[in-house]
Amino acid sequence: MTSMKTKAFDDVRPGEALPELAIPITVQLIAAGAIATRDYFPGHHDKDAARELGSPHVFMNILTTSGLVQRYVESWAGPAARFADLKIKLGAPNYPGDTMTFSGEVTSQDAASRTVQVTLKGKNSMGNHVTGTATLVLP
Repeated sequence: MTSMKTKAFDDVRPGEALPELAIPITVQLIAAGAIATRDYFPGHHDKDAARELGSPHVFMNILTTSGLVQRYVESWAGPAARFADLKIKLGAPNYPGDTMTFSGEVTSQDAASRTVQVTLKGKNSMGNHVTGTATLVLP
């Protein structure tokens, strides 16, 4: 059981900022994420293959990025929050040795459905790696 508290719908307001979360990007994170999501594309675990593709190093797959986005939003919302929708778009690649820092903000709230929308981004040294929105149902 977790001691993490879930946000209550009535306690959240548009404009509320989510705390930033920095994720160090490592070879292990990239390769483990690819393997865990059954993405065996060589560019996610083989540096030589990635270089043959014109990449300086292995790079993160979208499923790992999606999982990190969900981790970020859930760490703010709490374990009883339910994802109703998640839309993300990739930008700059995540390479080992960099850090991706998430930031976000509550951008809308709907009392009828008890949902809040969070707009977020995960930025690394080259720019935004991921941008998107998450819609959550809160108790």
